[in-house]
Amino acid sequence: MGHDRRRFLEAAGAVGLASLAGCVDGFGADVDAELNIGVVYATGGLGDDSFNDMAKQGLEAAASEFDLAFEETQPESDSEFSSAQRNFAESGDYDLICCIGYAQQDALSENAPEYPDQNFIIVDESVDADNVRSYEFGEPEGSFQVGHLAGLITDREFAAKGNETNPDADVVGFIGGTESPLIQSFHAGFEAGVEHANDDAEVVSSYVDSFTDTSAGQQAARRMYQDQNADIVFHAAGRTGIGVFQAARDEDRFAIGVDDDQSISNDDYADVILASMVKYVDNAVYSAIESVANDEFEGGETETLGLAENGVEAVYGDTVGDEIPDEIKAELEASRQAIIDGEIDVPTEL
Repeated sequence: MGHDRRRFLEAAGAVGLASLAGCVDGFGADVDAELNIGVVYATGGLGDDSFNDMAKQGLEAAASEFDLAFEETQPESDSEFSSAQRNFAESGDYDLICCIGYAQQDALSENAPEYPDQNFIIVDESVDADNVRSYEFGEPEGSFQVGHLAGLITDREFAAKGNETNPDADVVGFIGGTESPLIQSFHAGFEAGVEHANDDAEVVSSYVDSFTDTSAGQQAARRMYQDQNADIVFHAAGRTGIGVFQAARDEDRFAIGVDDDQSISNDDYADVILASMVKYVDNAVYSAIESVANDEFEGGETETLGLAENGVEAVYGDTVGDEIPDEIKAELEASRQAIIDGEIDVPTEL
C-alpha cells in the first residue's frame, strides 16, 4: 500500500455516492452487485473530516474499482455496536463487514464467533478470531513526527499567514478525545517527538472526553494558547479537533490535524494547520475489500501499518507547509528514517 495506491485513493475518494451503482438504503443486500459490504462507523459518524471520513474514502475508492454495493450505519453510542454488527451478520448477505474504530473490539470479540462464516475487519484494534482481519496503525510513530515538527517550530520565531509563535516560551499542546490507550499512544509519541527536538519544550495536555464536541475542543485549546502560552496544539479528537483549529485562528497560533490532511478537509482553517498526522484508514478499507474481491481474504491476522508501511505520515499543511524551513523538513525526514531503521524507539504509552 504505497504511494501509487494512495494517489489512486485520493482520486477515487472524490467519487460521489450518486455515481455508485447498486448502493441502497437500510439493511439488505443488493442482489445486482457482485459484492456487498457492510460498514459500522465509529461514534461521531460521517462528516468528521477525519477518521470515519477516511474509511468512507476507501469504501468509495473500492466501489469505483469493483462491482459492489455497500450499507452503512452510524451508531450514536458504543452500546449500539453489537446490534449494528449483528444486523449485518444475521442476514448472511454481506461479503465483508467493516468495523471502524477501537471501541468496537468488545462487541466484535463476542459477535465474530457467533457468525463463523462471516468475514469481518476491525480498524484500530485487534480481535483474535479466524474470521476477523485486524488493522492497527503506528500512531505513535506518526505522532512522533508531528511532535518533532512542533518541537522544532516552537524553539524559533516562526510566522506564516498572519500567525506566529511566542518567542518567550517553548510550549506545545496535545488534546485527546478520550483518555483511552489508543489516544494516549498519540500523546506518548507526540511528547517523545517534541523532546527529541527540544529538551526545553513543555507539552501541556487535555482530554475532553468527546470526539464530537467542537466547543469543548475550542475551549481546551484556547486555554492552552492564552493561559499556557502554547504555540502549537496537536489534536487526536475527531470532530472535537475542529474547535482546536478555531481557537488557533482566534489566537493567531498554529495547530496540527489528525487522520486525514485537515488543511484540505477543513480548508477554512488551512492558514493555521502546520501539518496533519495522517492515518491511511482508506488504504486499510480498500485493501480488505480488494482481498475479498480477489478471493484472497485472510482472517485471524493483524496487520500493522506504520511509517515503513506508509500507514501513517506527517503531511505538511497545504497552505502553511511551504513556509516551513527546508532544514526542519530535512530533520523530520532524518527522524522518519531513523524510526524505520530502528534507531529511534518510539514509546507507545505515557
